[in-house]
Amino acid sequence: SALEILGVDARSFTYAELKTSVEELAAKIAAQTPTAGDRILLRLGNHAQFPLSYLAAIAADRVPVVTSAHVTQVEVDAIAVDTQPSLVIADPDLPVPLNIPALKDTAVEFPGYALGDPNRPAYIVYTSGTSGRPMPVVHAHRAIWARQSMISDWYDLSQSDRVLHAGAFNWTYTLGTGLLDPWTVGATALIPHDGTPASEIPNMLLKSDATIFAASPGVYRRVIREQIPRLPKLRHALSAGEKLPANVKDAWEGKTETLIHEAYGLSECSTFISGSPENPAPAGTIGTPQSGRKVALLSDGKPSETGTIAISRDDPGVMLGYLNHPQETSDRFDGDWFLTGDLARRTSTGAFEYLGRSDDMMNAGGHRVSPIEVETALLTCAEITDAACAEVRLKPDLSLIAAFYVAPNVIDEDVLNATLQTQLADYKRPRLFIRLDTLPRGNNNKLLRKQLRENWERDHGQT
Repeated sequence: SALEILGVDARSFTYAELKTSVEELAAKIAAQTPTAGDRILLRLGNHAQFPLSYLAAIAADRVPVVTSAHVTQVEVDAIAVDTQPSLVIADPDLPVPLNIPALKDTAVEFPGYALGDPNRPAYIVYTSGTSGRPMPVVHAHRAIWARQSMISDWYDLSQSDRVLHAGAFNWTYTLGTGLLDPWTVGATALIPHDGTPASEIPNMLLKSDATIFAASPGVYRRVIREQIPRLPKLRHALSAGEKLPANVKDAWEGKTETLIHEAYGLSECSTFISGSPENPAPAGTIGTPQSGRKVALLSDGKPSETGTIAISRDDPGVMLGYLNHPQETSDRFDGDWFLTGDLARRTSTGAFEYLGRSDDMMNAGGHRVSPIEVETALLTCAEITDAACAEVRLKPDLSLIAAFYVAPNVIDEDVLNATLQTQLADYKRPRLFIRLDTLPRGNNNKLLRKQLRENWERDHGQT
């Protein structure tokens, strides 16, 4: 089979059924929109209609606009202003913009696949908004070519694999790793039904005979709290979306006896640095550039051992730009390079150690400190289940490193400092410790450090 929806809404599609369904939908979309390149707003949950509609729009040479089922009416209206869709395909219970026609269920003949310039727009996704408001990212048809490197240098994916991805379809990680890549090689995509809790994932992995599991660190964090049965068919697991904490990786690998291979990417370019079964990432790193990917670390525009992660602007996976935001698009390119906004250090092995977003970096007495490094140390404290660090202002001319952590109770600061002093230089250690019930995360579970910082400064009169 090509696709299996697991759980209460169980359903499966063969490749022939997938093709027929996509062509029928593509015919309706083409008949109900005036011109090639028209945008189709997708307002769908995690069920089969989402990938079918996404592929059908592209097959008809229309541009699907991928959105999260969780966005509000206000957010949907803003997306409609941004993208000006000609048609909306929606679940009946999800908010949609006014005055945009919905897809009608009328039978028409499929006009055939629309072939053309690989550099023309294919689809639009929104960034997670971790460094500001979400931005509409336009990707070209050529983006699918870049995924060949992931198939070989991250997944080790073959036709016999059954890939279970626990993520929302609006995320490029799920769409690519969970659906498009398995279908490219003839494998089976396994998707949990909409709303599946993490507690059900271990048994789903067992009963579905999954050979590869893919999820974000947040999902792994929840799954490792569960009783995980022996998974004899599982070959390995994949992680992307944010940095995988070492304690989560160790717990998963200890419980399942299968490795997690991490990858680095972003909405604007998907994944292009990773470890793999053939070439596992050295401890503490995110791996090495995939085959055929031209990657550099830039400092002041020049190659460096520590700097901003950059990838060639000619890479087929790099976005065309942000829709209707020319200045923001221009800011992401520097000559021959696309700038990710994330920092890394090249280790002696040639692998990259991820340091975090450049706007999340902290300053301690003139030293640049990565929040990732401090959070990793905090998570070695047994009582802490989640952690984040940010530089906060006490006064206009005074700031310090604050640690925000999730734990059942407030932890004595002497205990925390004793844990950290063996792992971090004095200037890297937090001067404030704040216990919270939860940490703020975006729709795709990415940590919102900027929001933590702003909330603290607002509550303490620094804004």
